[in-house]
Amino acid sequence: MTDGAGRLYSFVVAVLPIITGADTPVLRTPTALVPKVTKDVLHLIRNMEETCVHADGLGLAAPQVGQSLRVCIAKINDRLTPLINPRITWRSPAMDDAEEGCLSLPGVYVHVRRPQSIVVEYTDVKGRAQERRLADLDARVVQHEVDHLDGVLIVDYVGVDRSRKTEDARTSGV
Repeated sequence: MTDGAGRLYSFVVAVLPIITGADTPVLRTPTALVPKVTKDVLHLIRNMEETCVHADGLGLAAPQVGQSLRVCIAKINDRLTPLINPRITWRSPAMDDAEEGCLSLPGVYVHVRRPQSIVVEYTDVKGRAQERRLADLDARVVQHEVDHLDGVLIVDYVGVDRSRKTEDARTSGV
């Protein structure tokens, strides 16, 4: 992996423990912006990628590995893509309802209504500003990960009889 100046960094990659529980403070706290893409940020991203692959996830946000930073990775076009300081700037009026799970809430599945398409602005690993229009599963995964960065979990979308788990599961810290 290289930094914004093109320097190559070598890291020992680790599978990080995934933080679980709907009431865990780091999962409920909005994250801090990343002021600059540093060697430490790149190392975190690489570890998050390894963790996500190991967990067979579609994405992972920094709070899920205990870091309150506005960094996530999301599978876009079947490739894990790091998003630093992502911000959704447009949401389509067309909505889609689908079941979602979460690595931080094992065994909990919730039907979540989200816009079918979005535009997301973010910084890439080289420190460059990016903008992408996403649709369908790609848009859903990015919205789910950005929710994590804002302290929002899928259980916050639970409506009456809309989750496969009971209300007790939602409040038990699963």
